[in-house]
Amino acid sequence: MTRFVNNVKTTLFLGLMFGIILWIGSRFGPGGLTFAFLIGGGVNVVAYFFSDRIALRSMRAQEVDENTAPDLVTMVSRLARNANLPMPRVYICPQEAPNAFATGRNPRHAAVAVTHGALQLLSYDELEGVMAHELAHVKNRDTLISCVAATIAGVISYIGWISLWFGDRDNPLAGLVMFLVAPIAASLIQMAISRSREFVADADGATIAGSPDGLIGALRKLDATARGIPLHDGRLETQNHMFIVQPFSGRGMTRLFTTHPGTEQRIEKLMALR
Repeated sequence: MTRFVNNVKTTLFLGLMFGIILWIGSRFGPGGLTFAFLIGGGVNVVAYFFSDRIALRSMRAQEVDENTAPDLVTMVSRLARNANLPMPRVYICPQEAPNAFATGRNPRHAAVAVTHGALQLLSYDELEGVMAHELAHVKNRDTLISCVAATIAGVISYIGWISLWFGDRDNPLAGLVMFLVAPIAASLIQMAISRSREFVADADGATIAGSPDGLIGALRKLDATARGIPLHDGRLETQNHMFIVQPFSGRGMTRLFTTHPGTEQRIEKLMALR
């Protein structure tokens, strides 16, 4: 029931984001509405086919196999069988900041990646919990949904900027409102999608691994260490949603724009599964 409600919420959120694009386009007249529709559809096509390549390239990820990383690949293979998934491609990223992510438009085109820092920090059981969490994202197709949401949010920001300079000259205030409000609304919706799906991935990851304990320990370590070794890279800030812990954490009102629920809240829900 929780997964069904979550999927309904995600569908409504994505529809709302696409509606924002069409609303902005309508301010330019019928031609603007058509332009916005084409742009919205076009970026979804790009996100569908190329999101995995963009994510992996931005992290300078290197694919590994049984010869170059036997323990990691064997672990992922076993967990994939537990989850009834095809074997994903496995990558290691050179960053010292501990983190991991999954990407790919569907289970047959999926990839999981972990940073060098996470491999150094986590025990075997903790790394297993992390990889199981990422495979849960693959199983639930969160990798595609989150990427599409992030791409649409970026397009809304771009179209909002256009509306400020080329919108209704008779009502410049409307253009200013679209420029300011539409991107904020899109970002809030994107973050809500990401946060709601993290809880499901945590629970499903615990099932895939056979226990929530490894993921609980990993979340504690990753959250604490990520504060001291942040993943600083301007190319990645729009991809916060794909990591197991958010590499750019906010405080106060900025928590509204976080892509992940609080770590303690996630741990509390996982402990209830014991």
